[in-house]
Amino acid sequence: MTEAPNAPLTQDNTPNENNNNLENMASLLEKEGMDFEFPKQGEIRKGVIASITSSEILVSIGTKSEGLITGKEFENIPREDLEKLKEGQEIPVFVVTPEDQNGNLILSFSRGLEEESWAKATQYLNSKESYKSTIVGYNKGGLIVQMDSLRGFIPASQISLSRRANVTGDTPEERWSNMVGQEIEYRVIEVDQERRRLILSERAASTETRESIKDRVIDGLKPGDIKTGKVTSLADFGAFVNISGADGLVHLSEISWDRINHPKDVLAIGQEVQVKVISIDDEKKRIGLSIRQLQEDPWKTRIDKFQVGQLVEGTITRLTKFGAFARLEDDLEGLIHISEISDKHIEHPKEVLKEGDVLTLRIIKISPEKHRIGLSLKRVDSMAYADMDWQNLLEDEVFDEIESDDTTSQVKDVSTSTTSDQVE
Repeated sequence: MTEAPNAPLTQDNTPNENNNNLENMASLLEKEGMDFEFPKQGEIRKGVIASITSSEILVSIGTKSEGLITGKEFENIPREDLEKLKEGQEIPVFVVTPEDQNGNLILSFSRGLEEESWAKATQYLNSKESYKSTIVGYNKGGLIVQMDSLRGFIPASQISLSRRANVTGDTPEERWSNMVGQEIEYRVIEVDQERRRLILSERAASTETRESIKDRVIDGLKPGDIKTGKVTSLADFGAFVNISGADGLVHLSEISWDRINHPKDVLAIGQEVQVKVISIDDEKKRIGLSIRQLQEDPWKTRIDKFQVGQLVEGTITRLTKFGAFARLEDDLEGLIHISEISDKHIEHPKEVLKEGDVLTLRIIKISPEKHRIGLSLKRVDSMAYADMDWQNLLEDEVFDEIESDDTTSQVKDVSTSTTSDQVE
């Protein structure tokens, strides 16, 4: 009797026959596009969408049965991503479980994308190349950037110099909010999937240097420009303020109209200030700035009541080889040049004056821009000012008479009032 070609294997089959049959079966499965590499939990596979319903996605990943994206794994797919999926599309999937209690292969699209993104992040890290993306958010420490399905973090220290130069404000919203939606170039500098830590750097991707930024800033500046900047450092001679990525110097004398001993008396590192550009040295790449020139000059207000030729009373405060300083009021001083002290030649002011002397002096020069008042002792009786002195004398006498009349009138009013009271 001839054995049927498709008869099942029996115990009577020899080992060689068994091996041949297994090889034939493997060959047959291979021809049908099957293999024996069944999905394992935690694997990432490529699959093709077979169908999409309102609650699940059927995905073929090359196994005899198709896998399902259902339940929470379906709900976790962002709506905008779900709307882009279509039948026949190849997608990455994560094997959640090879076989659930119902015998289904459970897959996850979201976790598949995430795992694929982590793999890509590692690839980016190793390549040391630059990539572009979009700023999607921020926190108090820096910017958040979308990288595929992951969100990477760019610390403030890793933001480019040119971008940081335009940062103003004290809160994260004030500093970073206007950057959301902007394109940014970055490099991956740290990947730690276990801690879900993805650190990016714009500085590492930037070709800008401090010198190139300063050149660009200087090219766009002109004296008289008003800028907002931040104090970056303080020194005995002044304060450095960063404007648009380049540091400029506010000399000690340009910080305040009041006399200060050190910039720290009125400024602090990190403080935001408005400055005026007062000088630019293209050759030495230096920017001169002023804070006080944006403030009202109290000296000009105080000097309004004085005029050239006027006689004033002053107290000698200091003697130098070139002249003597005299205080007119509070801390307002003028200089009596040595040539204006006496008609006789003297070698030093101390030959005629001493500190504490109270003298009548004549104002011979007022320089509002330089904050200087020129005084003279020898011209107090000068005939050149006789007309002015006579006019001032007449004005004083008229004023005295008006005051006298006012006083007399007030006395009469009081006297009349008193008499009236007595009669009543």
